[in-house]
Amino acid sequence: MRICTAPPHSGEVVLGLTLPDLLDEACQKNPNPKALNVYREGRWLSYSTRQLREDAEAIAAGLRALGLATGDRVALFMYSDPDFVRVDMGVQLAHMIDVPLYLTYAPDLLQYVLQHAEARAVVVSDDELLQRLLPLLRQSSYLRAVIVAQPQSTTPPEGWPEGVAFLTLEDLLARGREVLDHDPDLIRRLKQEITPDDVATIIYTSGTTGKPKGVMLTHQNLTFNVKSAFGAMGRWFDGPNEVVLSFLPLTHVFGRMMQYGYMNFGAAVYFIRPHELAERAQELKPTMFATVPRLLERIYERILEAAQTLGGVKGALLRQAVALAQRYRVGQPLRGKDALLHRVLDRLVYSKWRAILGGRLKYAISGGAALRPDLAHFFAAAGIIVLEGYGLTETSPVITVNRYESFRPGTVGQPIAGVEVAIAEDGEILTRGPHVMKGYFKNPEATRAVIDDEGWFHTGDIGELTEDCYLRITDRKKHLFKLSTGKYVTPQPIEDALRASPLVDQAVVVGERQKFAAALIFPNPDAVRAYARQKGLDASQPLLDLLREPLIRQAFEDLLPQINAPLPRWSQIRRMAILPAELTVDNEMLTPTLKVRRAKVKQAYQPALEALYQNPPPEGEWIIVSVKP
Repeated sequence: MRICTAPPHSGEVVLGLTLPDLLDEACQKNPNPKALNVYREGRWLSYSTRQLREDAEAIAAGLRALGLATGDRVALFMYSDPDFVRVDMGVQLAHMIDVPLYLTYAPDLLQYVLQHAEARAVVVSDDELLQRLLPLLRQSSYLRAVIVAQPQSTTPPEGWPEGVAFLTLEDLLARGREVLDHDPDLIRRLKQEITPDDVATIIYTSGTTGKPKGVMLTHQNLTFNVKSAFGAMGRWFDGPNEVVLSFLPLTHVFGRMMQYGYMNFGAAVYFIRPHELAERAQELKPTMFATVPRLLERIYERILEAAQTLGGVKGALLRQAVALAQRYRVGQPLRGKDALLHRVLDRLVYSKWRAILGGRLKYAISGGAALRPDLAHFFAAAGIIVLEGYGLTETSPVITVNRYESFRPGTVGQPIAGVEVAIAEDGEILTRGPHVMKGYFKNPEATRAVIDDEGWFHTGDIGELTEDCYLRITDRKKHLFKLSTGKYVTPQPIEDALRASPLVDQAVVVGERQKFAAALIFPNPDAVRAYARQKGLDASQPLLDLLREPLIRQAFEDLLPQINAPLPRWSQIRRMAILPAELTVDNEMLTPTLKVRRAKVKQAYQPALEALYQNPPPEGEWIIVSVKP
């Protein structure tokens, strides 16, 4: 088994640190007067690195004053903002364990996590989130206190559970400062107790199937990953000179690890919502941000829609810019007419795309799901560099990442320093190193199932390594399925190819134990209506009626030859069911990290799935298109 490690000059391997150590380092080496920033009441509210530490110390002392002890779990039901960061660091300094709760979790999952984690305290952002939790608080047998960060009232709401303390975050801070006035040595003693191998957080996996599992990540898991992942950025990450837009959820390990890195290296972080990206980028002129592929896909779709609808000279230039960007390939210099055209379009069009993102963006980092290679090439043509990485909650999270000087679209890069990667005989990606979790909370059997006796973590992903150790992900191991012919189908690349069409929002490839592969297609309503207007159709009619229009139906039918062309014959899509529905986190068809819950989708749309394999296929609340004979 060939083992790949980091390429030269990937930074040093740093072990033996705790999360409070990262904060102390930041205060000593990289203090920033605007380390954390949030827009409230019409202005930017800023926290310095030193203020962050002072608040975290007071929160730690306050939690101890509530009677909570070492190792107690504190649940965080919070927005991703400076309050989350301050409370998180306070919990760490208190030598406790925080448990972030996804804001998108249904009540039954929230209740499950609160009980399974045995949460002794819960911190919520505001009254709205508190109201969502209130019915669950009465059912918790472990809960002793609830803290509200931005309350409208300083008294508990009606129906408050007996025996549960109610505090505002200001109350907690004040109580903690009073404790520290009487015992100024408390924080030093607490820090001495914390070891790198202590669990810092339990992050429950969003789970595409079954109950979520609690991933125990230690201080060293996270601090090692921060140092190695940011070390891979090298000179392209310039600490205190970086202005970062942060819109990833801090409940997810990717956003959390990035925030620890920003803090440690002294960046100024501005917390925004994803839909504010263009507006805030104009104002703040960021140098970098981390994102998920779906946001990049939305930007790409809007560009394509504008190219279809914009008239005149501007529309013609935009269409040329889109066409050139679509055929551009990283690492293959443009020549002849294309090189000249690129210089012209860069001045007239691509520079405006960069300006929308503030004009100073060096790169964006993409994680959380697979990024389509065509998008990385497309944005690179405009000078917008997207560096894709790979990891899991269980790996703290980064395993591999593309470097700025040598990024390769279609791969997730090379290992970070201190991490080993290998491919098992069945194609599964394995990894070993200080980034691998301590285990699943209260679930040793599940832990043994994924970490073998040699310390290799079995990711559940299928992939391959190039000669120079770039990793390419091909699918999830559990997503592979066998046709009745005995042939295996790898659905993810086919789904990615389908989603490359602006008309397609989501796709799920099916066909287990059937004669051929098929797909459930969930269209992008905005793109379908834009295409309808372009073709002179009534775009205001109900989506199902619009999908029945021959021209729209034909547009979907025309996708099949394009999708099937590079596939072996037995793996080609023979039929598609187009469903006028949307997969969302709210309807539980997507996980909080926007992965498709395949089993739920197939169960919910079983009638359409069955129709795909009938002859002739009946239509109902869906449209079925087939490959022409």
